[in-house]
Amino acid sequence: MRELTTRAFGMAIVVLGSLQLMVVLDGTVANLALARLQADLGLSDSGRTWVLTSYALAFGGLMLLGGRLGDVFGRKRMFIVGVALFTVASLLCGIAVNETMLLASRAFQGVGAAIASPTAFALVATTFAPGKARNQAIAIFAAMTGLGSVAGLVIGGALTQVSWRWIFWINVPIGIVIVALAFVALHESENAKRITLDVPGAVLATVGCTAVVFGMMEGINIGWTSPVIIGSLVLGILTLGLFLYVERTANNPLFPFVLFRNPNRVAALVAIFFAGAMLLSMTMYVALFVQDLLGYSPLTAGLAFIPFAVGIGAGAQIASKLTLSVQPRWVVLAGSALMVVGLLYGSTLDGSADYLTDLLPPTIAIGLGVGLALVPLPLCAIAGVGPSEIGPLTAIGTVAQTLGGPLGIAIISVFATSRTIADGGSVDIKVAEMSDYQLIALGNGYTFALVGCAAAAALAGVAALFMRFTPADIAEAQAAEKAAQLAD
Repeated sequence: MRELTTRAFGMAIVVLGSLQLMVVLDGTVANLALARLQADLGLSDSGRTWVLTSYALAFGGLMLLGGRLGDVFGRKRMFIVGVALFTVASLLCGIAVNETMLLASRAFQGVGAAIASPTAFALVATTFAPGKARNQAIAIFAAMTGLGSVAGLVIGGALTQVSWRWIFWINVPIGIVIVALAFVALHESENAKRITLDVPGAVLATVGCTAVVFGMMEGINIGWTSPVIIGSLVLGILTLGLFLYVERTANNPLFPFVLFRNPNRVAALVAIFFAGAMLLSMTMYVALFVQDLLGYSPLTAGLAFIPFAVGIGAGAQIASKLTLSVQPRWVVLAGSALMVVGLLYGSTLDGSADYLTDLLPPTIAIGLGVGLALVPLPLCAIAGVGPSEIGPLTAIGTVAQTLGGPLGIAIISVFATSRTIADGGSVDIKVAEMSDYQLIALGNGYTFALVGCAAAAALAGVAALFMRFTPADIAEAQAAEKAAQLAD
Protein backbone atom coordinates (compact mmCIF):
# COMPACT_ATOMS: atom_id res chain seq x y z
CA MET A 1 0.00 0.00 0.00
CA ARG A 2 1.32 3.44 -0.97
CA GLU A 3 2.54 5.63 1.89
CA LEU A 4 0.62 8.90 2.25
CA THR A 5 2.36 12.29 2.19
CA THR A 6 3.03 13.60 5.69
CA ARG A 7 3.87 17.17 4.66
CA ALA A 8 1.26 19.47 3.16
CA PHE A 9 3.72 21.87 1.58
CA GLY A 10 5.16 20.30 -1.51
CA MET A 11 4.69 19.65 -5.21
CA ALA A 12 1.39 17.80 -4.81
CA ILE A 13 -0.48 20.68 -3.20
CA VAL A 14 1.03 23.10 -5.72
CA VAL A 15 -0.46 21.01 -8.53
CA LEU A 16 -3.88 20.55 -6.95
CA GLY A 17 -4.14 24.09 -5.59
CA SER A 18 -3.09 25.63 -8.91
CA LEU A 19 -5.87 23.79 -10.71
CA GLN A 20 -8.47 25.08 -8.26
CA LEU A 21 -7.07 28.60 -8.55
CA MET A 22 -7.19 28.43 -12.35
CA VAL A 23 -10.79 27.16 -12.49
CA VAL A 24 -12.08 29.79 -10.03
CA LEU A 25 -10.07 32.60 -11.60
CA ASP A 26 -11.39 31.73 -15.06
CA GLY A 27 -14.99 32.10 -13.94
CA THR A 28 -14.26 35.50 -12.39
CA VAL A 29 -12.29 37.06 -15.21
CA ALA A 30 -14.92 36.21 -17.83
CA ASN A 31 -17.37 38.65 -16.21
CA LEU A 32 -14.95 41.54 -16.65
CA ALA A 33 -14.25 40.68 -20.29
CA LEU A 34 -17.87 40.57 -21.48
CA ALA A 35 -17.99 44.18 -22.64
CA ARG A 36 -14.77 43.81 -24.68
CA LEU A 37 -15.87 40.43 -26.03
CA GLN A 38 -19.15 41.86 -27.25
CA ALA A 39 -17.45 44.80 -28.91
CA ASP A 40 -14.69 42.78 -30.62
CA LEU A 41 -16.66 39.72 -31.75
CA GLY A 42 -19.99 41.44 -32.28
CA LEU A 43 -21.78 39.19 -29.81
CA SER A 44 -25.51 39.56 -29.37
CA ASP A 45 -26.78 40.26 -25.85
CA SER A 46 -27.79 36.61 -25.51
CA GLY A 47 -24.45 35.51 -26.99
CA ARG A 48 -22.66 37.62 -24.41
CA THR A 49 -24.62 35.89 -21.67
CA TRP A 50 -23.86 32.46 -23.15
CA VAL A 51 -20.16 33.13 -22.54
CA LEU A 52 -20.93 32.57 -18.86
CA THR A 53 -23.80 30.12 -19.06
CA SER A 54 -22.23 27.67 -21.53
CA TYR A 55 -19.33 27.16 -19.12
CA ALA A 56 -21.55 26.95 -16.03
CA LEU A 57 -24.02 24.51 -17.61
CA ALA A 58 -21.30 22.09 -18.69
CA PHE A 59 -19.43 22.45 -15.40
CA GLY A 60 -22.47 22.07 -13.15
CA GLY A 61 -24.27 19.48 -15.24
CA LEU A 62 -21.29 17.13 -15.52
CA MET A 63 -19.54 17.75 -12.19
CA LEU A 64 -21.04 14.76 -10.37
CA LEU A 65 -20.21 12.45 -13.26
CA GLY A 66 -16.68 13.91 -13.39
CA GLY A 67 -16.09 12.93 -9.78
CA ARG A 68 -17.33 9.41 -10.43
CA LEU A 69 -14.97 9.05 -13.40
CA GLY A 70 -12.04 9.50 -11.02
CA ASP A 71 -13.40 6.76 -8.76
CA VAL A 72 -13.72 4.32 -11.66
CA PHE A 73 -10.75 5.06 -13.92
CA GLY A 74 -8.26 6.48 -11.41
CA ARG A 75 -8.16 9.96 -9.94
CA LYS A 76 -4.69 10.91 -11.14
CA ARG A 77 -5.49 9.77 -14.67
CA MET A 78 -8.79 11.66 -14.84
CA PHE A 79 -7.28 14.73 -13.19
CA ILE A 80 -4.68 14.92 -15.96
CA VAL A 81 -7.37 14.34 -18.61
CA GLY A 82 -9.54 17.10 -17.13
CA VAL A 83 -6.70 19.63 -16.93
CA ALA A 84 -5.61 18.77 -20.48
CA LEU A 85 -9.16 19.32 -21.79
CA PHE A 86 -9.44 22.60 -19.90
CA THR A 87 -6.08 23.76 -21.30
CA VAL A 88 -6.91 22.92 -24.91
CA ALA A 89 -10.33 24.56 -24.54
CA SER A 90 -8.68 27.71 -23.14
CA LEU A 91 -6.44 27.89 -26.20
CA LEU A 92 -9.48 27.57 -28.47
CA CYS A 93 -11.31 30.30 -26.53
CA GLY A 94 -8.34 32.60 -27.00
CA ILE A 95 -8.20 32.13 -30.77
CA ALA A 96 -11.97 32.27 -31.27
CA VAL A 97 -12.98 34.32 -34.30
CA ASN A 98 -16.75 34.27 -33.88
CA GLU A 99 -19.53 33.67 -31.38
CA THR A 100 -20.06 30.01 -32.23
CA MET A 101 -16.42 29.05 -31.79
CA LEU A 102 -16.14 30.94 -28.49
CA LEU A 103 -19.28 29.44 -26.96
CA ALA A 104 -18.40 25.90 -28.03
CA SER A 105 -14.92 26.32 -26.55
CA ARG A 106 -16.36 27.67 -23.30
CA ALA A 107 -18.59 24.61 -22.99
CA PHE A 108 -15.52 22.47 -23.68
CA GLN A 109 -13.78 24.31 -20.84
CA GLY A 110 -16.68 23.44 -18.56
CA VAL A 111 -16.32 19.75 -19.38
CA GLY A 112 -12.64 19.83 -18.46
CA ALA A 113 -13.35 21.67 -15.21
CA ALA A 114 -16.14 19.20 -14.34
CA ILE A 115 -13.62 16.36 -14.52
CA ALA A 116 -10.58 18.07 -12.98
CA SER A 117 -12.10 20.03 -10.08
CA PRO A 118 -13.93 17.27 -8.13
CA THR A 119 -11.08 14.86 -8.85
CA ALA A 120 -8.58 17.37 -7.46
CA PHE A 121 -10.47 17.63 -4.18
CA ALA A 122 -10.64 13.84 -3.92
CA LEU A 123 -6.89 13.65 -4.52
CA VAL A 124 -6.29 16.01 -1.59
CA ALA A 125 -7.97 13.50 0.71
CA THR A 126 -6.11 10.49 -0.71
CA THR A 127 -2.67 12.07 -1.13
CA PHE A 128 -2.06 13.50 2.35
CA ALA A 129 -1.94 11.60 5.62
CA PRO A 130 -4.79 12.17 8.11
CA GLY A 131 -4.12 14.81 10.71
CA LYS A 132 -2.03 17.95 10.38
CA ALA A 133 -0.85 17.32 6.80
CA ARG A 134 -4.34 16.75 5.42
CA ASN A 135 -5.81 19.62 7.43
CA GLN A 136 -3.22 22.00 6.03
CA ALA A 137 -3.66 20.67 2.49
CA ILE A 138 -7.45 21.09 2.65
CA ALA A 139 -7.03 24.61 4.03
CA ILE A 140 -4.64 25.55 1.22
CA PHE A 141 -6.96 24.03 -1.40
CA ALA A 142 -9.96 25.92 0.03
CA ALA A 143 -7.96 29.16 0.21
CA MET A 144 -7.37 28.94 -3.54
CA THR A 145 -11.10 29.49 -4.05
CA GLY A 146 -11.04 32.76 -2.13
CA LEU A 147 -7.73 33.84 -3.65
CA GLY A 148 -8.98 33.05 -7.15
CA SER A 149 -12.10 35.14 -6.62
CA VAL A 150 -10.11 38.22 -5.56
CA ALA A 151 -7.07 37.75 -7.80
CA GLY A 152 -9.31 37.11 -10.79
CA LEU A 153 -10.78 40.59 -10.41
CA VAL A 154 -7.41 42.30 -10.66
CA ILE A 155 -5.58 39.90 -12.97
CA GLY A 156 -8.60 39.52 -15.23
CA GLY A 157 -9.05 43.25 -15.47
CA ALA A 158 -5.37 43.81 -16.24
CA LEU A 159 -5.29 41.07 -18.90
CA THR A 160 -8.52 42.27 -20.50
CA GLN A 161 -7.02 45.74 -20.61
CA VAL A 162 -4.43 44.34 -23.03
CA SER A 163 -6.74 41.88 -24.82
CA TRP A 164 -9.63 39.69 -23.72
CA ARG A 165 -7.86 36.76 -25.40
CA TRP A 166 -5.23 36.73 -22.65
CA ILE A 167 -7.76 35.78 -19.97
CA PHE A 168 -7.94 32.43 -21.75
CA TRP A 169 -4.37 32.15 -23.05
CA ILE A 170 -2.96 32.58 -19.55
CA ASN A 171 -4.43 29.16 -18.71
CA VAL A 172 -2.39 27.43 -21.41
CA PRO A 173 1.14 27.61 -19.89
CA ILE A 174 -0.31 27.08 -16.40
CA GLY A 175 -2.25 24.02 -17.57
CA ILE A 176 0.81 22.56 -19.30
CA VAL A 177 2.88 22.95 -16.12
CA ILE A 178 0.13 21.39 -13.99
CA VAL A 179 -0.11 18.36 -16.28
CA ALA A 180 3.67 17.91 -16.37
CA LEU A 181 4.02 18.17 -12.59
CA ALA A 182 1.00 15.92 -12.00
CA PHE A 183 2.80 12.98 -13.61
CA VAL A 184 5.58 13.37 -11.04
CA ALA A 185 3.88 14.72 -7.91
CA LEU A 186 0.64 12.71 -7.80
CA HIS A 187 0.05 9.01 -7.24
CA GLU A 188 -2.73 7.00 -8.77
CA SER A 189 -5.61 6.14 -6.47
CA GLU A 190 -5.85 2.54 -5.40
CA ASN A 191 -8.80 0.14 -5.44
CA ALA A 192 -10.76 1.73 -8.26
CA LYS A 193 -14.48 1.15 -7.82
CA ARG A 194 -16.44 -1.01 -10.20
CA ILE A 195 -19.65 0.96 -10.40
CA THR A 196 -22.13 1.75 -13.13
CA LEU A 197 -21.68 5.31 -14.31
CA ASP A 198 -24.90 7.30 -14.55
CA VAL A 199 -24.02 8.80 -17.93
CA PRO A 200 -27.69 9.07 -19.03
CA GLY A 201 -28.50 11.09 -15.89
CA ALA A 202 -25.64 13.53 -16.45
CA VAL A 203 -26.50 13.99 -20.13
CA LEU A 204 -30.23 14.46 -19.47
CA ALA A 205 -29.61 17.00 -16.70
CA THR A 206 -27.21 19.03 -18.87
CA VAL A 207 -29.37 18.89 -22.00
CA GLY A 208 -32.54 19.71 -20.06
CA CYS A 209 -31.05 22.75 -18.33
CA THR A 210 -29.43 23.94 -21.57
CA ALA A 211 -32.71 23.67 -23.50
CA VAL A 212 -34.60 25.65 -20.85
CA VAL A 213 -31.89 28.32 -20.69
CA PHE A 214 -31.81 28.57 -24.50
CA GLY A 215 -35.58 28.97 -24.70
CA MET A 216 -35.64 31.67 -22.04
CA MET A 217 -32.69 33.70 -23.33
CA GLU A 218 -33.47 33.49 -27.04
CA GLY A 219 -37.23 33.96 -26.70
CA ILE A 220 -36.87 37.74 -26.49
CA ASN A 221 -34.91 37.76 -29.78
CA ILE A 222 -36.57 35.02 -31.84
CA GLY A 223 -40.10 35.48 -30.47
CA TRP A 224 -41.95 33.58 -27.77
CA THR A 225 -44.33 32.00 -30.27
CA SER A 226 -41.50 30.68 -32.45
CA PRO A 227 -41.57 26.88 -32.89
CA VAL A 228 -37.85 26.87 -32.01
CA ILE A 229 -38.46 28.54 -28.65
CA ILE A 230 -41.57 26.54 -27.80
CA GLY A 231 -39.83 23.35 -28.86
CA SER A 232 -36.75 24.18 -26.79
CA LEU A 233 -38.76 24.85 -23.64
CA VAL A 234 -40.90 21.74 -24.09
CA LEU A 235 -37.78 19.65 -24.77
CA GLY A 236 -36.10 21.03 -21.66
CA ILE A 237 -39.05 20.29 -19.39
CA LEU A 238 -39.58 16.80 -20.80
CA THR A 239 -35.87 16.02 -20.58
CA LEU A 240 -35.67 17.14 -16.97
CA GLY A 241 -38.74 15.02 -16.22
CA LEU A 242 -37.03 12.04 -17.86
CA PHE A 243 -33.93 12.81 -15.79
CA LEU A 244 -35.97 12.46 -12.58
CA TYR A 245 -37.33 9.12 -13.79
CA VAL A 246 -33.85 7.84 -14.68
CA GLU A 247 -32.52 8.89 -11.29
CA ARG A 248 -35.25 6.90 -9.56
CA THR A 249 -34.41 3.74 -11.48
CA ALA A 250 -30.61 4.01 -11.93
CA ASN A 251 -28.35 1.55 -10.08
CA ASN A 252 -25.94 4.29 -9.05
CA PRO A 253 -27.78 7.62 -9.52
CA LEU A 254 -26.04 10.97 -9.47
CA PHE A 255 -28.94 12.35 -7.40
CA PRO A 256 -29.93 9.64 -4.89
CA PHE A 257 -33.50 10.55 -3.86
CA VAL A 258 -32.96 8.98 -0.46
CA LEU A 259 -30.82 12.01 0.42
CA PHE A 260 -33.76 14.36 -0.15
CA ARG A 261 -36.25 12.87 2.30
CA ASN A 262 -35.48 15.56 4.87
CA PRO A 263 -37.50 18.72 3.97
CA ASN A 264 -35.03 20.89 5.88
CA ARG A 265 -32.25 19.71 3.59
CA VAL A 266 -34.36 20.31 0.50
CA ALA A 267 -35.01 23.87 1.71
CA ALA A 268 -31.25 24.41 2.13
CA LEU A 269 -30.53 23.20 -1.40
CA VAL A 270 -33.29 25.42 -2.82
CA ALA A 271 -31.78 28.39 -0.99
CA ILE A 272 -28.34 27.51 -2.39
CA PHE A 273 -29.83 27.39 -5.89
CA PHE A 274 -31.34 30.88 -5.63
CA ALA A 275 -28.19 32.28 -4.03
CA GLY A 276 -26.23 30.97 -7.03
CA ALA A 277 -28.75 32.57 -9.38
CA MET A 278 -28.35 35.93 -7.66
CA LEU A 279 -24.56 35.80 -7.50
CA LEU A 280 -23.74 35.08 -11.14
CA SER A 281 -26.44 37.43 -12.48
CA MET A 282 -25.44 40.28 -10.19
CA THR A 283 -21.72 40.11 -10.98
CA MET A 284 -22.43 40.02 -14.72
CA TYR A 285 -24.76 43.01 -14.81
CA VAL A 286 -22.73 45.13 -12.39
CA ALA A 287 -19.58 44.46 -14.46
CA LEU A 288 -21.44 45.55 -17.60
CA PHE A 289 -22.95 48.60 -15.90
CA VAL A 290 -19.66 50.04 -14.66
CA GLN A 291 -17.95 49.49 -18.02
CA ASP A 292 -20.72 50.39 -20.49
CA LEU A 293 -22.40 53.18 -18.50
CA LEU A 294 -19.74 54.57 -16.17
CA GLY A 295 -16.86 54.09 -18.61
CA TYR A 296 -14.65 52.04 -16.28
CA SER A 297 -11.77 50.17 -17.84
CA PRO A 298 -11.66 46.41 -17.19
CA LEU A 299 -8.88 46.91 -14.62
CA THR A 300 -10.77 49.67 -12.81
CA ALA A 301 -13.89 47.50 -12.81
CA GLY A 302 -11.90 44.67 -11.26
CA LEU A 303 -10.52 46.89 -8.54
CA ALA A 304 -14.01 48.22 -7.87
CA PHE A 305 -15.16 44.67 -7.09
CA ILE A 306 -12.51 44.04 -4.40
CA PRO A 307 -14.65 45.46 -1.53
CA PHE A 308 -17.32 42.95 -2.57
CA ALA A 309 -14.86 40.09 -2.02
CA VAL A 310 -13.76 41.63 1.29
CA GLY A 311 -17.41 41.87 2.34
CA ILE A 312 -17.92 38.18 1.56
CA GLY A 313 -14.93 37.29 3.73
CA ALA A 314 -16.17 39.42 6.63
CA GLY A 315 -19.68 38.00 6.34
CA ALA A 316 -18.32 34.46 6.30
CA GLN A 317 -16.35 35.11 9.50
CA ILE A 318 -19.42 36.54 11.24
CA ALA A 319 -21.63 33.67 10.05
CA SER A 320 -19.20 30.99 11.22
CA LYS A 321 -19.52 32.35 14.78
CA LEU A 322 -23.24 33.21 14.74
CA THR A 323 -24.34 29.76 13.56
CA LEU A 324 -22.96 28.24 16.77
CA SER A 325 -25.49 30.20 18.86
CA VAL A 326 -28.27 31.27 16.47
CA GLN A 327 -30.49 29.12 14.27
CA PRO A 328 -28.91 29.14 10.80
CA ARG A 329 -32.13 30.17 9.08
CA TRP A 330 -31.99 33.55 10.83
CA VAL A 331 -28.37 34.05 9.77
CA VAL A 332 -29.26 33.21 6.15
CA LEU A 333 -32.33 35.46 6.34
CA ALA A 334 -30.19 38.34 7.61
CA GLY A 335 -27.79 37.80 4.71
CA SER A 336 -30.69 37.66 2.29
CA ALA A 337 -32.10 40.93 3.67
CA LEU A 338 -28.74 42.66 3.25
CA MET A 339 -28.52 41.45 -0.34
CA VAL A 340 -32.06 42.60 -1.13
CA VAL A 341 -31.51 46.09 0.32
CA GLY A 342 -28.17 46.50 -1.47
CA LEU A 343 -29.51 45.25 -4.80
CA LEU A 344 -32.66 47.39 -4.68
CA TYR A 345 -30.56 50.45 -3.90
CA GLY A 346 -28.27 49.56 -6.80
CA SER A 347 -31.28 49.32 -9.11
CA THR A 348 -31.91 53.07 -8.60
CA LEU A 349 -28.50 54.14 -9.94
CA ASP A 350 -27.78 55.57 -13.38
CA GLY A 351 -24.85 56.74 -15.47
CA SER A 352 -24.11 59.60 -13.08
CA ALA A 353 -23.38 57.28 -10.14
CA ASP A 354 -20.29 58.01 -8.05
CA TYR A 355 -18.23 55.07 -6.82
CA LEU A 356 -17.54 56.13 -3.23
CA THR A 357 -21.01 57.43 -2.39
CA ASP A 358 -23.26 55.34 -4.66
CA LEU A 359 -21.52 52.05 -5.52
CA LEU A 360 -19.28 51.25 -2.58
CA PRO A 361 -21.95 51.00 0.18
CA PRO A 362 -24.23 48.53 -1.65
CA THR A 363 -21.20 46.58 -2.88
CA ILE A 364 -20.03 45.97 0.68
CA ALA A 365 -23.57 45.27 1.93
CA ILE A 366 -24.22 42.67 -0.78
CA GLY A 367 -20.85 41.05 -0.11
CA LEU A 368 -21.64 40.81 3.61
CA GLY A 369 -25.00 39.28 2.78
CA VAL A 370 -23.46 36.67 0.49
CA GLY A 371 -20.94 35.74 3.18
CA LEU A 372 -23.66 35.42 5.83
CA ALA A 373 -25.79 33.18 3.62
CA LEU A 374 -23.22 30.95 1.96
CA VAL A 375 -21.53 29.71 5.15
CA PRO A 376 -24.54 28.13 6.90
CA LEU A 377 -26.29 26.75 3.80
CA PRO A 378 -23.72 24.09 2.78
CA LEU A 379 -23.54 22.94 6.39
CA CYS A 380 -27.33 22.69 6.53
CA ALA A 381 -27.22 20.53 3.40
CA ILE A 382 -25.10 17.90 5.20
CA ALA A 383 -26.56 18.21 8.72
CA GLY A 384 -27.73 14.94 10.22
CA VAL A 385 -26.33 12.54 7.59
CA GLY A 386 -23.80 9.75 7.81
CA PRO A 387 -20.13 10.17 6.80
CA SER A 388 -20.67 8.32 3.51
CA GLU A 389 -23.37 10.83 2.46
CA ILE A 390 -21.42 14.02 3.21
CA GLY A 391 -19.38 13.90 -0.01
CA PRO A 392 -22.36 13.39 -2.36
CA LEU A 393 -24.45 16.06 -0.64
CA THR A 394 -21.57 18.55 -0.69
CA ALA A 395 -21.20 17.93 -4.42
CA ILE A 396 -24.95 18.27 -4.99
CA GLY A 397 -24.90 21.60 -3.14
CA THR A 398 -22.10 22.82 -5.39
CA VAL A 399 -24.05 21.69 -8.47
CA ALA A 400 -27.18 23.49 -7.22
CA GLN A 401 -25.24 26.75 -6.86
CA THR A 402 -23.45 26.31 -10.19
CA LEU A 403 -26.61 25.54 -12.19
CA GLY A 404 -28.56 28.24 -10.38
CA GLY A 405 -26.34 30.82 -12.11
CA PRO A 406 -27.25 30.14 -15.76
CA LEU A 407 -30.90 29.42 -15.01
CA GLY A 408 -31.10 32.66 -13.03
CA ILE A 409 -29.42 34.66 -15.78
CA ALA A 410 -31.80 33.15 -18.36
CA ILE A 411 -34.83 34.53 -16.54
CA ILE A 412 -33.36 37.82 -15.35
CA SER A 413 -31.92 38.67 -18.78
CA VAL A 414 -35.42 38.45 -20.29
CA PHE A 415 -36.65 41.22 -18.00
CA ALA A 416 -33.47 43.28 -18.43
CA THR A 417 -33.62 43.16 -22.23
CA SER A 418 -37.37 43.82 -22.24
CA ARG A 419 -36.85 46.91 -20.09
CA THR A 420 -34.13 48.22 -22.42
CA ILE A 421 -36.36 47.76 -25.48
CA ALA A 422 -39.41 49.23 -23.72
CA ASP A 423 -37.41 52.36 -22.88
CA GLY A 424 -36.47 52.86 -26.51
CA GLY A 425 -33.08 51.16 -26.47
CA SER A 426 -31.67 48.54 -28.80
CA VAL A 427 -29.74 45.33 -28.24
CA ASP A 428 -28.45 45.24 -31.81
CA ILE A 429 -26.22 48.33 -31.66
CA LYS A 430 -22.70 48.40 -30.23
CA VAL A 431 -22.36 50.46 -27.07
CA ALA A 432 -19.82 52.78 -28.72
CA GLU A 433 -22.40 53.63 -31.43
CA MET A 434 -25.35 54.27 -29.10
CA SER A 435 -26.88 57.69 -28.62
CA ASP A 436 -27.20 59.16 -25.13
CA TYR A 437 -30.87 58.17 -25.10
CA GLN A 438 -30.06 54.57 -26.04
CA LEU A 439 -27.36 54.40 -23.37
CA ILE A 440 -29.88 55.51 -20.75
CA ALA A 441 -32.23 52.74 -21.89
CA LEU A 442 -29.38 50.22 -21.75
CA GLY A 443 -28.54 51.32 -18.22
CA ASN A 444 -32.19 51.00 -17.22
CA GLY A 445 -32.10 47.40 -18.37
CA TYR A 446 -28.91 46.69 -16.43
CA THR A 447 -30.22 48.18 -13.20
CA PHE A 448 -33.63 46.53 -13.62
CA ALA A 449 -31.75 43.22 -13.70
CA LEU A 450 -30.72 43.97 -10.12
CA VAL A 451 -34.40 43.90 -9.16
CA GLY A 452 -34.48 40.34 -10.49
CA CYS A 453 -31.35 39.58 -8.49
CA ALA A 454 -33.05 40.98 -5.39
CA ALA A 455 -36.00 38.67 -6.05
CA ALA A 456 -33.64 35.68 -6.24
CA ALA A 457 -31.99 36.73 -2.97
CA ALA A 458 -35.41 37.09 -1.34
CA LEU A 459 -36.43 33.61 -2.52
CA ALA A 460 -33.23 32.22 -0.98
CA GLY A 461 -34.23 33.82 2.31
CA VAL A 462 -37.79 32.50 2.11
CA ALA A 463 -36.53 28.98 1.40
CA ALA A 464 -34.18 29.25 4.39
CA LEU A 465 -37.15 29.95 6.68
CA PHE A 466 -38.29 26.37 6.13
CA MET A 467 -35.07 25.04 7.62
CA ARG A 468 -35.36 23.93 11.23
CA PHE A 469 -31.74 23.17 11.95
CA THR A 470 -30.31 24.21 15.31
CA PRO A 471 -26.84 25.50 16.24
CA ALA A 472 -26.15 22.01 17.60
CA ASP A 473 -26.97 20.52 14.18
CA ILE A 474 -24.52 22.92 12.51
CA ALA A 475 -21.78 22.14 15.03
CA GLU A 476 -22.35 18.44 14.41
CA ALA A 477 -22.24 19.00 10.64
CA GLN A 478 -18.95 20.89 10.97
CA ALA A 479 -17.45 18.04 12.99
CA ALA A 480 -18.79 15.42 10.57
CA GLU A 481 -17.45 17.35 7.58
CA LYS A 482 -14.01 17.56 9.16
CA ALA A 483 -14.10 13.85 10.07
CA ALA A 484 -15.07 12.94 6.53
CA GLN A 485 -12.18 14.99 5.15
CA LEU A 486 -9.75 13.30 7.50
CA ALA A 487 -11.04 9.80 6.78
CA ASP A 488 -9.17 7.58 4.34
